Amino acid sequence: MQDPQAPNPSRRRALFTGGALAAMASTPELALADGIRADPRARVTASGAKALPEYASWKDRAAMTVHSANTIELRRSYMGQGALTPIQHLYVRNNLNPPSEDIVRDPDSWVIEFAGVGKPMRTTLGELKRIDVASVAMVLQCSGNGRGYFPHKPSGTQWREGAAGCVVFTGVPLKSVAAALGGVASGMKYVTGTGGEPLPAGVDRNTVVVERSIPISALDDALLAWELNGEPLPLAHGGPLRLVVPGYMGVNHIKYVKQLAFTAEQSAAKIQQTSYRFTPVGVKGSPSAPSLWEVPVNSWITTPYGHEAPARAGRVQIGGLAFGGFSPLTGVEVSIDDGRTWQTARLFGPDLGRYAWRHFTLPVDLASGTYRIASRATNARGDVQPRERIENERGYNNNSWLDRSLELTVA
Repeated sequence: MQDPQAPNPSRRRALFTGGALAAMASTPELALADGIRADPRARVTASGAKALPEYASWKDRAAMTVHSANTIELRRSYMGQGALTPIQHLYVRNNLNPPSEDIVRDPDSWVIEFAGVGKPMRTTLGELKRIDVASVAMVLQCSGNGRGYFPHKPSGTQWREGAAGCVVFTGVPLKSVAAALGGVASGMKYVTGTGGEPLPAGVDRNTVVVERSIPISALDDALLAWELNGEPLPLAHGGPLRLVVPGYMGVNHIKYVKQLAFTAEQSAAKIQQTSYRFTPVGVKGSPSAPSLWEVPVNSWITTPYGHEAPARAGRVQIGGLAFGGFSPLTGVEVSIDDGRTWQTARLFGPDLGRYAWRHFTLPVDLASGTYRIASRATNARGDVQPRERIENERGYNNNSWLDRSLELTVA
């Protein structure tokens, strides 16, 4: 049996303007989290535990691992069997300290600038709501999810599985905005979003700004989102307005987006040019290396998990979650013998679309003993979740089924 899911607390958000958040916002140069500068340390409580940062204090602390003030992970035993991740269980990952909570007090007044279109302009979130609206269910996942399994211990947060969640974003389709602004200008190849995090004075903007470019083909599904799971988008997840790009890694979903441009070239920002690049171990990122864009096929087992006592001999339900990444999920297999043989698992729960995850289950009859259980997923493109991770300098894109396999004791 799976660890019980914690009860859902009220999701009302307190608006914080305390000194702790103000202090964080005043020193963004300390918070670039791509292994270049250390994340700000989390406050330690009297019990010795790391506290949730003030801007995310409404999270379910029992369900979360606080790595730093800007990196918070969901524990595997709390992933549950629901189609969507509750907001209080969704991981947090910021490349810079967030802006003041004041920006979500009046979300409709948020200003965003558009460029690379027939009619460049600045407008408000309130005006964007008049153009169109749509929702998308999707997996939101950090590029470094699974970094904690790499033996060379890459710099950056040592995520296991919990820097991922399945959520519904609601907002205006970016293609509708582009059409309303006279269409995308000729020759543009990328969608470039710029975040609204405060930047330190006296440094080169391109060394710190959160600005990412993705192929213009992403325009078909991208949203400018103001709701998350039916609630106003909180600051911790990019509110009041976030660029959302289904099928792409989390770094491309720009928080507090203040500029959206269609561009002929990729951003000159460091986070685009050399960070989030896939390189061999020992090789620094460069513009010639592959950029972290598409989410790969992935799965992992969530039940049985997290119990000190052995499972009881007899019928055992092995379950977990799976997603196809950029391509739709087509199936999941489960092994109880360390990958020597595989059995087809059954998908269950609502199918929320190509970008969402599905839960799976396989009933097996197990005698007393020790088993190595694992899952592997396949997508419509024919990608099969691999046994081994691809070693790389920064510990990105780990979708190894072996790394996430579990030892199950049955008595």
